[in-house]
Amino acid sequence: MNTPQHHGRVAFVTGAASGIGRQVAHQLAVDEGARVYVADRDAAGAAEAAAEIRAAGGQAQEVVVELEATGTLLHSMAELTAAFGPPDILVNNAGVVKTIPAADYPLDHWNTSFAVNVTAPMLLIQHALQHMQRQGWGRIVNIASISGVRAGTGRLAYGTSKAALIAMTKQFAIEVAESGVTVNAIAPGPIDTPMVRSVQGSGHQASYADMIPMRRFGSPADIADSVMFLASEQAGYITGHTLAVDGGFLASGVLVRNLFQAPAAAAA
Repeated sequence: MNTPQHHGRVAFVTGAASGIGRQVAHQLAVDEGARVYVADRDAAGAAEAAAEIRAAGGQAQEVVVELEATGTLLHSMAELTAAFGPPDILVNNAGVVKTIPAADYPLDHWNTSFAVNVTAPMLLIQHALQHMQRQGWGRIVNIASISGVRAGTGRLAYGTSKAALIAMTKQFAIEVAESGVTVNAIAPGPIDTPMVRSVQGSGHQASYADMIPMRRFGSPADIADSVMFLASEQAGYITGHTLAVDGGFLASGVLVRNLFQAPAAAAA
């Protein structure tokens, strides 16, 4: 039986109590053999996710983090990583989003969005790099969004902060590349998660899905599989890249359904 490639390594996944983060944590622990910190502000959800991993034969420890409290985040990292040690793999997955008209966007939520979506990942990356650079190996994957590439109605803070996260990914990548650490981002398209359902509501999902060439929402596993690749040995020469996992959404431009079945097009 082959030894999982991350056996003996430590992974730290934020926002791991549900959705994409939970799937990423599960696959890193159960499929890839890593010892995983399931980090989230939702203590009950994190404990449930970690217990699920242990029941499946993996190693996991839940930790409660308040990412918006950036002033105290670094001070707590040594304590947070006491169980398994510092991370060899860091997945900055946690994010916050609200859909509010740009002209009315409240400053408090703007500040919270940047604290959670940009500043906390920066601090966690800086902390993780202390260990990764010493050992000459590390994988950092930031979960951005297609909203950081392409504007979306009501997503002033979310889209702008995710664009900043993509830019930050490149900055870190070029500065640590020689040390054997890769830093990449994934830009998920519409993914069926509790956060997306809370923002869009069930009534909008069908119309939104119609804009996707694959004509369906993605699943957390679609994103987790991409994280597994970017965290793998096989991706060792990929850094500073943002991978869109979106069913073709960004590539679609103006997508017209059944254009070539229309009588005028057929005659032409």
